[in-house]
Amino acid sequence: MTPIKSQNSNMLLAFLTLLGVIAIVAVVGFFMLRKGPEIIQGQAEVTEYRVSSKVPGRILEFRVEEGQQVHAGDTLAILEAPDVMAKMEQARAAEAAAQAQNEKAIKGARQEQIQAAYEMWQKAKAGVTIAEKSYQRVKNLYEQGVMPAQKFDEVTAQREAAIATEKAAKAQYTMAKNGAEREDKMAAEALVNRAKGAVAEVESYIKETYLIAQADGEVSEIFPKTGELVGTGAPIMNIAQIDNMWVTFNVREDLLKNLTMGAEFEATVPALENKTIQLKVYYLKDLGTYAAWKATKTTGQFDLKTFEVKARPTASVENLRPGMSVIIDK
Repeated sequence: MTPIKSQNSNMLLAFLTLLGVIAIVAVVGFFMLRKGPEIIQGQAEVTEYRVSSKVPGRILEFRVEEGQQVHAGDTLAILEAPDVMAKMEQARAAEAAAQAQNEKAIKGARQEQIQAAYEMWQKAKAGVTIAEKSYQRVKNLYEQGVMPAQKFDEVTAQREAAIATEKAAKAQYTMAKNGAEREDKMAAEALVNRAKGAVAEVESYIKETYLIAQADGEVSEIFPKTGELVGTGAPIMNIAQIDNMWVTFNVREDLLKNLTMGAEFEATVPALENKTIQLKVYYLKDLGTYAAWKATKTTGQFDLKTFEVKARPTASVENLRPGMSVIIDK
């Protein structure tokens, strides 16, 4: 009987031990496998604008460095563009030539030419005076029957020729005195304006060799090095507008409660010793089918879309930097 009792005791002990192990595993599993709080992780972002130039050139000098605060109107870098300077010389030479042509058209003929035309006119007037006197004498004699008609016709023709010559000489003098025609003057003035426009265009290119900050911000990144060539429109540096910062979250749609448009909520920033900040939603949009959460079962579940949620801090957050994680506990 003793061996049988001992065997039963051992079986009972083994059974109780098994039950204890199962109970312990069940308790541990309950606490470890139960659903914990949902965590939504976002990232701080900031508005950036790129600084670039319209003209190709070589980086001559940087006036700023990465991490430096800049203000609108500050000179960030200077480019060396010898091709643009050469074009400026050409444009200025063309402007000077056009200006000279315009002044010539306005001024008209030289004083010596005007004086010569005047003398020719006076000579023609004298010829008219002599021809008029000869005409009157011959006419009187012709009317008295002393002079033949042939002679009277010749004197009349000489008189008319002298008058025409005087008119032509006067016209030459008037033209020399007045200068070029109105149309010629307008054409010369248009050439000057065209040349000035070319100079203004090249001057705008020269201004582009000085890279100017368009808004306040912080230099976040500089791409080329001093002495390197950069092409037209090539980015030279990025300026981050730290004052315009927001946080972007990608949220599954079943967690969108309290994250509606205009809603305010709290979040923590691990990099700032879990500092709590207040955010306000200003943007909400689904990311499309490519970002859907697929159901694992065919019954009782459905696909969940992911939404992009953007929120701005309701107050300035000291030391919050782009790229820092921001956590929401749901």
